[in-house]
Amino acid sequence: MEHKLYVGNLPYTMRDDDLQQHFARFGEVISAKVMVDRDTGRSKGFGFVEMRSAEEAQAAIRGMNGQSFDGRALVVNEARPREERPGGFGGERSGSRGRRSH
Repeated sequence: MEHKLYVGNLPYTMRDDDLQQHFARFGEVISAKVMVDRDTGRSKGFGFVEMRSAEEAQAAIRGMNGQSFDGRALVVNEARPREERPGGFGGERSGSRGRRSH
């Protein structure tokens, strides 16, 4: 079972390979992904790392949380499940045309 970590406050120059290398010293990294803006391709300053075991994930949290990279203190903790956001495509929006009666 893999254990997913959230990594925040990343330097905007950090890429997937960099993230993988930094976390590999704590155990086997299943995946490492820096989130990027799909329009600009620029880093959003956070990412996710999946470690092979809970022990490796905890070691990575202890070893990486608060560490400085390019003057930025990393925030590393267990990733939480993604919350659904209201107002996605296909939903009705306030101020939409039609369906108004005056």
